[in-house]
Amino acid sequence: MKLYCKGADSVIFERLHSSSDELKAMTTEHLNKFAGEGLRTLCLAYKDLDESYFQEWSERHHEAATSLSNREELVDEVYNEIEQDLILIGATAIEDKLQDGVPQAIANLAMAGIKIWVLTGDKQETAINIGYSCHLLTDDMVDIFIVDGSEHEEVYKQLSTFRESIAGVLAHGGHREGDCAVVRFTDEEPDEMNPCWDQGEGFGGFALIVNGHSLVHALLEDMELLFLEVASRCKAVICCRVTPLQKALVVDLVKRNKKAVTLAIGDGANDVSMIKMAHIGVGISGQEGMQAVLASDFSIAQFRFLERLLLVHGRWSYFRMCRFLRYFFYKNFAFTLCHFWFAFFCGFSAQTLYDPVFISFYNVFYTSLPVLALGVFDQDVNDVNSIRYPRLYTPGHLNLLFNKVEFLKSVAHGVITSFVLFFIPYGAFSNSIAPDGTDLDGHQLFGTAVSTILVIVVNAQIALDTAYWTIFNHIVIWGSVAFFFAMTLFINSDFINNAFMGSLRMTLGSAQFWFVTFLTVAVLLLPVIAFRFFYVDVFPTLSDRVRLKQRRARRVLRGSRGSEPQMGRATSVRRSRRRSVRSGYAFAHQEGFGRLIMSGKIMRRAKSGGNWSNTLHVPPTLPNQPDEPLSSRGRPMSPTAVA
Repeated sequence: MKLYCKGADSVIFERLHSSSDELKAMTTEHLNKFAGEGLRTLCLAYKDLDESYFQEWSERHHEAATSLSNREELVDEVYNEIEQDLILIGATAIEDKLQDGVPQAIANLAMAGIKIWVLTGDKQETAINIGYSCHLLTDDMVDIFIVDGSEHEEVYKQLSTFRESIAGVLAHGGHREGDCAVVRFTDEEPDEMNPCWDQGEGFGGFALIVNGHSLVHALLEDMELLFLEVASRCKAVICCRVTPLQKALVVDLVKRNKKAVTLAIGDGANDVSMIKMAHIGVGISGQEGMQAVLASDFSIAQFRFLERLLLVHGRWSYFRMCRFLRYFFYKNFAFTLCHFWFAFFCGFSAQTLYDPVFISFYNVFYTSLPVLALGVFDQDVNDVNSIRYPRLYTPGHLNLLFNKVEFLKSVAHGVITSFVLFFIPYGAFSNSIAPDGTDLDGHQLFGTAVSTILVIVVNAQIALDTAYWTIFNHIVIWGSVAFFFAMTLFINSDFINNAFMGSLRMTLGSAQFWFVTFLTVAVLLLPVIAFRFFYVDVFPTLSDRVRLKQRRARRVLRGSRGSEPQMGRATSVRRSRRRSVRSGYAFAHQEGFGRLIMSGKIMRRAKSGGNWSNTLHVPPTLPNQPDEPLSSRGRPMSPTAVA
């Protein structure tokens, strides 16, 4: 009877019998060579078992597996007992190819201000090579720090040294990335967006690479904050040879100590704990099984779809929700505070300004569907430009679209609207008489006039707030106004006994009402329009610039009949080659892209010893769209935690 084991070299080598020392040294040399070429490696070992010993061990395993207390510890102890004194068989190496679009997705996510940490079980050399191939590591980085200490004090010393090194570079260079972006409108460079820098030219940041045995010490209570401080200052963080538990602990460390939203993405069962620990879990439906998908909040077929999930749908959701909330507060303050102003003229009694039916219908029928359409369909920039300009995602990081200031602006807008809505009609209808001698200063006529103007104003305001019009927006906005008039005429008709009976018909028949309506709408909306034109013209945001570019492109498209759209939605191209729906990753069964990943640039420790960052041979940066497209259905980048 034989027991076969496979696993990482750092795990298998610790369990080998002394008779495998010579083969172990040879295998280590081969593993380093394979890892330097960007291949994923595993070690294989076996052990001869007596049948009597296995029966005895099986009974103890059953007892541990059915224990009511400390079950996991007991099972681990039983497994650890049998997985000792193994005989090394050898090692395997496979080329696990990157999926389509992974480098570009990583670059866009990084440009959007998202910190990307790679948590992988691969060897250090393999992880570094993959980091370069997906543009997470670049040749313009100031330094690459390697934490590979085996002892607690050694790891602490390395992290402290790296912290001082980063502080020294930032202090002398004053490097800090700006938050502005320029969109060019020239014909020569129509799609260019160049970041504005207020630091030295060519500053590429830092990178931190941590081994699994060093991460054990770095995650201890007395060192975790130091590790997090150093990692947070780095542009890229790669943790290699980590266990599933360590992946979850790293995500938990960021959650507990940073005011940030974490996202974890993976495709295997070893990523489940990390996916569950993060605020947002994304599973890739691959050939490693469906465990990651079942444990996730979102499921995608390939890693590159994460770019669209965040930069398009995530950004649109944030944009819509913020506009929804701002308008919601505005319309309800405008509606409610009219009662407050009316209280000064009714002795603060329980008398209401509006018809009770209008109070019940205002938030249910007259203003609910337009704001719902705003929250579902609105978009300031189309999907193509949302990906083309990743910096559009940064307002979400800075909480610019809805914060205390924006809330107070919405409240102030609602207060001013209610003030104008009440006092302009009050001044116009006070002591007024119709040409036929009918008094127009009654409570019912005044309340009907205010409610009518209120519905017109708030629906006109949401029309100004809508950036992306659909047929549904037109129906619900203008339909809500029409439904108000129809419902009010029906409720106040002669055959329904209502206190406001006939009030709308009399109000619509008076010239004062139409004058007051146009005056109030103009006073409330013209300043908003003027302010927005001024703000967009003098202080345009990146979103405003991109929208201007979209409008110019549409005008050019209309002018050149028959020409292909330059900035329309991406056309779906049907591939002739059939793809598997569950194509998370596949082994390299054909000639892959090892030379593209490495191009002969193997990262190895110099024989003389010294700093890893000084001995890394940096490959050139790959273009955004290489001449030889990566069309494989390979495995996505190693499981990633995005903070």
